[in-house]
Amino acid sequence: MTDPIKVLLVDDHAVVRTGYRLLLSQSKRVNEVVEAETGEQAYQMYFKHQPQAVVMDLSLPGMSGLACIRKIISRDPLANILVFSIHDEPVYVTRALEAGAKGYITKSSASEMLIEAVYSIAQGKQFIEPEIQQRISAEQPVAEQSILSELSAREFEVFCLIAKGYTAQEVANTLFLSAKTVANYSTHIKAKLNVKTTSELTRLAYQYGVFAEEDK
Repeated sequence: MTDPIKVLLVDDHAVVRTGYRLLLSQSKRVNEVVEAETGEQAYQMYFKHQPQAVVMDLSLPGMSGLACIRKIISRDPLANILVFSIHDEPVYVTRALEAGAKGYITKSSASEMLIEAVYSIAQGKQFIEPEIQQRISAEQPVAEQSILSELSAREFEVFCLIAKGYTAQEVANTLFLSAKTVANYSTHIKAKLNVKTTSELTRLAYQYGVFAEEDK
């Protein structure tokens, strides 16, 4: 592929989208950037604009990034989706790739890497940030055995926030859910993972690499 491409940028923060839209637009490889702030909007805009690449954040209000990836892929298995997230833990990468994403880089990566990653996945290639790829390879045996695979995309998001110490109300505010819905998710998650307390959830999160030991 040598022609400039169209990119769909999905992030719920307008200031963040503005910065990355300018960055992408400055590249001769990109001729148009369209934006979405929610997963629901991203799904609709994908099929309206038919971009060659999608840059998708995972933490979105309403439909999560993982759920949006799955929904787009279910209708267009050839969609080229790059996850662009603050999360660098291997378990997030694994979940994103399982959902159908072709690439994964973090928001702390160099701006040149974003351009390279976008253009690479637009050609149907896989692109994973090198440092993250090394960590995935090192932790693959753990990832393959992870009981966290039992969780749905939304359950996984709720699990991560609870494990980080968020209260039910804080989780609800973050994910734009009701506190009652979060409480129901929490009950289902604990049942699936066969644990009874939040401290046990947190222990599982460290065990399976949801966040690093030094974050304790």
